[in-house]
Amino acid sequence: MTDTRQVIQTPVRGQAAGSLPFRDTHAVYGRMSRVLHWTIAVLVLYQFVGMGLRLLFDKQPWLSPFVAYHQPVGTILFLLIVVRALWALSNRNNRPAHGHHFWGRAASLGHAVLYVVMLAVPTIALIRAYGNNRDFAPFGFTIFPAQEPPIGWMVNLGGLLHGELGWLLSILIAGHIVMVGVHEAMWRDGTLARMLGRKGRAG
Repeated sequence: MTDTRQVIQTPVRGQAAGSLPFRDTHAVYGRMSRVLHWTIAVLVLYQFVGMGLRLLFDKQPWLSPFVAYHQPVGTILFLLIVVRALWALSNRNNRPAHGHHFWGRAASLGHAVLYVVMLAVPTIALIRAYGNNRDFAPFGFTIFPAQEPPIGWMVNLGGLLHGELGWLLSILIAGHIVMVGVHEAMWRDGTLARMLGRKGRAG
């Protein structure tokens, strides 16, 4: 198995040690990937906190900062996730490898499932918004006009799957965080440094 700690500490020829590249490398994720990763993480946390509070307390006036912005934040998330997926695809030969052992293949599969569900949640919400009998105008201007009559299968799809896949996503994210903890506490292979950047240097 490759010693990840050694790889992280090896700068690329011509790359100043300690600097961070824009694109991904075999040792670390670059600036673009980090910005996308942490921006999406913060916005997803905002969505989950809002929906969790609404589930616990129902519709309360003090929840309006969360509920009122659920649609625009979800729309922004959809765009960011598409960009992130395309960026990951364009960097697929340069990104830090998970390895070909069992845990490496499991990590690759887990990331693929996470991407699919993460993209499916806002996509299904947008499909529902398109088929609804209300204008979809999360930023103050109409993106999808109201459908009269509403398109039943689109509205029903959103009602059936958007929330459920959202909670599935929360479970996958929790598993993702737990495995990062395992990497740091047990294997000490520098996994977190690749994205967090506290210890990793551009490779």
